[in-house]
Amino acid sequence: MRALLQRVSRAEVRVGDDVIGRIEAGLLVFVGVAPEDDEDVARSLARRIAELRIFRDEAGRTNESLAGVGAEALVVSQFTLFADTRRGRRPGFTGAARPDHAERLYLVLAAALANLLGRPVRIGRFGAEMAVELVNDGPFTIWLDTADR
Repeated sequence: MRALLQRVSRAEVRVGDDVIGRIEAGLLVFVGVAPEDDEDVARSLARRIAELRIFRDEAGRTNESLAGVGAEALVVSQFTLFADTRRGRRPGFTGAARPDHAERLYLVLAAALANLLGRPVRIGRFGAEMAVELVNDGPFTIWLDTADR
């Protein structure tokens, strides 16, 4: 699985004219799923996201986690995190999981993250054309890839 984390002061995701997820200060998490990923990988990635110390403490240092500061999370599925751009001008997406497998693990990750945080996590709509709006705080963007562990 891959996750692109953006620390935000606010973010929202819309489908058409409907806002389906909105957060204030917290993390916007884009998630991509590979064919070989499973529920253990999804839960492990959720823990990494919850515990990653990328929020400011009282001294202004990035020493607090999402779980520690009580911030919100918005999780959006994004198969394009597995884009292969090594050849030609058109990206290939054969490294991304099939939609049924990807949706299941995307939802497992979101539920695991909510459980770790002890509060709801907002999500996008799997497979939908979405408009995602955010104000990056920092800017602070982190790339996590479970294949790198």
